[in-house]
Amino acid sequence: MSSSKRHKRYEVSRQLGQVALGQSPAELVIKNGTLVNVFTGELQANMDVAVAAGRIAYIGNADHTIGEGTKVIDGKGRYITPGLLDGHMHVESTMLTVTEFAKAAIVSGTTGIYMDPHEIANVFGMEGVRWMHEEGQQLPLKVFTTIPSCVPATFDLEDGGAQLGVSDIEEGLTWPGTAGLGEVMNFPGVVNGDKAMLGEIEATLRAGKTVTGHFPAEDDRMLQAYLATGVSSDHETVTREQALEKVRLGMHLMIREGSAWQDIKEVIKVVTEDKVRTDNMSLITDDVYPQTLVRLGHMNHIVRRAMEEGVDPVTAIQMGTINVARYFGMELDLGSISPGKSADILLIDDLKRMVPSVVIADGEVVAENGRLVVEFPSYQYPEKAYQSVRLARALTPEDFLLRSKSGSAARTEVNVVRVIENSARTAKMTAVLPVEGGIIRPDLEQDVVQLACIERHRGTGQISLGFASGFGLKSGAVASTVAHDSHNLLVMGTNVDDMAFAANELAACGGGMIVVRDGKVLAKVAMPIAGLLADRPVEVVAEEVAALEDAWKELGCFINAPFMTFSLIALPVIPEIRITNRGIADVIEFKLIETEVGPVQ
Repeated sequence: MSSSKRHKRYEVSRQLGQVALGQSPAELVIKNGTLVNVFTGELQANMDVAVAAGRIAYIGNADHTIGEGTKVIDGKGRYITPGLLDGHMHVESTMLTVTEFAKAAIVSGTTGIYMDPHEIANVFGMEGVRWMHEEGQQLPLKVFTTIPSCVPATFDLEDGGAQLGVSDIEEGLTWPGTAGLGEVMNFPGVVNGDKAMLGEIEATLRAGKTVTGHFPAEDDRMLQAYLATGVSSDHETVTREQALEKVRLGMHLMIREGSAWQDIKEVIKVVTEDKVRTDNMSLITDDVYPQTLVRLGHMNHIVRRAMEEGVDPVTAIQMGTINVARYFGMELDLGSISPGKSADILLIDDLKRMVPSVVIADGEVVAENGRLVVEFPSYQYPEKAYQSVRLARALTPEDFLLRSKSGSAARTEVNVVRVIENSARTAKMTAVLPVEGGIIRPDLEQDVVQLACIERHRGTGQISLGFASGFGLKSGAVASTVAHDSHNLLVMGTNVDDMAFAANELAACGGGMIVVRDGKVLAKVAMPIAGLLADRPVEVVAEEVAALEDAWKELGCFINAPFMTFSLIALPVIPEIRITNRGIADVIEFKLIETEVGPVQ
């Protein structure tokens, strides 16, 4: 049932009351299951759940609600749980459209998400946000949008495709189905009184909606100043100590377990060892890849991970249902199985496996035994969405040659972006590289390869050149238009011929990710929608991404999820050093620096 067909509670309250009294028949009844009660923490055996008009009408012995046309599902031997909710995620990280993501997520038991579409916002602004939001409103999956708060991530170090201001946030918050403000990444701006950031927060609070946060720092005064402004959650907590401090201050703790950043093992100790109450905590994915969706699931995998770390199963389910709904002020509709609530229900044979055999959304069976049993509507992105990679011209190998300013010196020192495996951070390092014919060359023995960032939104022809370390490439080149957060065209390689080839091939297909060697494509994931989203089913994209990962390994790369690490190499709000279309950015000093330090004798 899409949102256009969903009934408001007040529209069907009389009907629900009549069903509860046995005066009207239910449309659906689940018989004799074990109810997971997220209010009391109990497992209640031999319970029925009666549903009408997409909502729950009665819980208990529901024989009196069964009529001739009532569909009855046998719940014997199965648990009845609320549908799972993801309180913070970026659909763009799945590389799928909202529709294709929803198909994969709902089969695994996710019935609602709170998405922050700030990736597409950096390419197409509020227009792109509206596309994804509108696509989500027609789906059986409940898709709530938090309006992106930091577009661009910085005004001083890079150029993206769009900018959002206070008036944009005010407009977005009026759309039906918006839940609040997307993660407020610019926490220094918030605590130092930046007018735009405070204006966005104030606009959200005036609208009576939720301000979601992003606070990776450890400064107690900054944290409390950040909280005092109205930001109320954080998903960047990575230690038990940080978690305890935030929960004690009343901050809603979002514990993240994505494909690359996996924090449950450490952060959940605040529950299993410190025995802190979990009312103000939830489990979230943040960023999840298509392979994870296909192999492990979505929110059911995250809940399962919490159980594996020692969390009581019912508590883990609470952290993926009612706690999320309460945080966004939607507990009167979502997150529990109780009279009047939306009938988003899972039947699960084994709580510890968390694999639903039946998924019900708005009272309709939408998936059984891992397969969809309803048709999903299609959504057509406008032609403009497929035209986001705008280069001034085709690139040549000469575009990637970095000329030394050191005259006749045979060697020169350069600044290098060194990546750290399984971390969003980078380290600033220097290397001495050979100079041949006035051109600074990479040095594979030192694991230093060439790096470039090309402005791709307005066709300005702007190219910045640098060097990277930590990937272990021995041959070939890679390129990506997924380059957080401004999503310019990133290219990295061992030689300029393959770098130019990779960039041009990627531009020709509208963006995405590619791996090449010796002028041949080894693997490619085309993402023609904004250069961020594929237009193919999850199973196809998952296979393509797996092939992409294998191709990285063929080039010699040895780190986990290299394409994710590569996509973050241009994010100039996380220390220490990055590359943007404007040049090399020192994120500690918050300024652009030269690639070349100077000649070495």
